[in-house]
Amino acid sequence: MLGNDGAAAAIRLARDAPLHSTLDVADPDDWLALDAGVRKVAWYHPQSLPDWEHSAPLPADLSRLGESRLALALCHRDGRIRKEALRESARYPGLLPLVVIRCADWAEPVRERARKSLDEALGVDSAVGLAPFILRLGRRDRGAFGVGVLERVLRQASLEQLAVLFGDPDRIVRRFAYRLALEGGLLSPVELARAAARDADSVVQDLCATAALATLGHEGAYEDVLPALLRARNPRTRSAGVTGLRQAGWPKRAESFLGDRSALVRACARYVVRQHGGDPTAWYRDRCSSPDDPALPPGAVIGLAECGNRADAELLRPLLAHRAEGVRARAVAGLRVLDRVVVEQLRPLLDDPAAAVVRETAVALLPSARELPADWLLQRTGSERPRHVRVGAFRLLDARGGIVTLRAAVGLLDDPDAKLRTWAGQSVQRWHPSADVRGCEAEVGQLLDRSRHLFSDYVLRRRKWQAGVSS
Repeated sequence: MLGNDGAAAAIRLARDAPLHSTLDVADPDDWLALDAGVRKVAWYHPQSLPDWEHSAPLPADLSRLGESRLALALCHRDGRIRKEALRESARYPGLLPLVVIRCADWAEPVRERARKSLDEALGVDSAVGLAPFILRLGRRDRGAFGVGVLERVLRQASLEQLAVLFGDPDRIVRRFAYRLALEGGLLSPVELARAAARDADSVVQDLCATAALATLGHEGAYEDVLPALLRARNPRTRSAGVTGLRQAGWPKRAESFLGDRSALVRACARYVVRQHGGDPTAWYRDRCSSPDDPALPPGAVIGLAECGNRADAELLRPLLAHRAEGVRARAVAGLRVLDRVVVEQLRPLLDDPAAAVVRETAVALLPSARELPADWLLQRTGSERPRHVRVGAFRLLDARGGIVTLRAAVGLLDDPDAKLRTWAGQSVQRWHPSADVRGCEAEVGQLLDRSRHLFSDYVLRRRKWQAGVSS
């Protein structure tokens, strides 16, 4: 990859270095860097280019140029040379990426000549290879023409040819390829379901999963498609599969997804169960009524809070001591959702060995941060404590404001964790004195002096003045 070294590549091409050894012809960035690099060299180092590159008048004949120098001509700062070079570009199919660039050229005569050349030269095989590049340039001004040509050509492609683009790292390319495949009816429902389960892009997931379910017309087909959707790691595809269970008339299978780790999947499962007369809330209550059950899914715990009522908090409280950290964390989250947080009951969980539990506990206790003992929280910001405990304690201290927040933040400026140090520094910088600093002016002054590297002299003096600290 050339990076920003397009100028060096231009100089090598001017010395007749082969194109394929000068840049990575499969990398769009290299072609774009070369296009910019030729103009940079022509402006700052014209002597590095062939005589015709920086001389006048316009050369009458470019037909004798080889591939490397014709590539330079296609990037020339003079539009007349770019246009003439386009007439010769058909001799070298490897220069087609530069023709694509010229299709968005600022000069209309060059642009029109390039578009004609692209229209004539682009076939299915070359379109597959250039698709990522054309789609990338399509995001530029005047880039829509190339995308239109690409779309027209690839409508004639077979599934095997389009499949090359299904695995492209650029999600825009994958979306484009799957849309064409869907419009052409090239993928079976099973293939669509597998694509939805496999791809990491949410748009592709929705496109393929929706299309897979829309094409199903009889019960036997569901047996092949739904398992692929339901086994997917991504929740959007799983939720589509769960919704498909209603279509297939299999509500009992949806019950197993009531405790899914994803809120989206749980919501879809509840919908399917209710549509067939089931009671998801009763299912959740039944699962959560056994606090010692080692197989209790964490999703069932938060699911109860999502569709239950405040009385269900009594089923969640015993789960705060469950052996599985996921269950403990969801129990805390569930109590917060139901607005049934008891500060003294959750406070011990700030020392939990699981980071997820401490994180949920800190969030649940934020509205009650001032009810927690400041000294007790400050002890938990010591370097001997686990990182997640220090983070949870400081989150609550930071929410309190006043002198307590300043003490905690300054104390963490030397913390071994870089992220926590940065957070503490930001907290000091945005700190402003409140009413509770009265009588603590000397301590405030000392704390601000310890953090003077975070302020300009003016801001430090003003912050001290606001706190009533005498200079």
